[in-house]
Amino acid sequence: MSLRNHNWLDVIKALSKFGYSVNRQRGSHIILQNKNGNIVPVPRHSPIKESTLNLILEQAEISKDDFLKHL
Repeated sequence: MSLRNHNWLDVIKALSKFGYSVNRQRGSHIILQNKNGNIVPVPRHSPIKESTLNLILEQAEISKDDFLKHL
């Protein structure tokens, strides 16, 4: 499986399994935060571009393999 063609809701569900929860929404972006205070914005677009998803995972400090396991 690749990082292509994932919608925003699937990304938020997967990030929640890593301890992220919705903090707030500002326009078309949903801001997630974990208990350590790390903040990750997720655009409310379907699908999310692969390059954007790579940046989200980098900010969340989650490997691609771990993310794909939790989809």
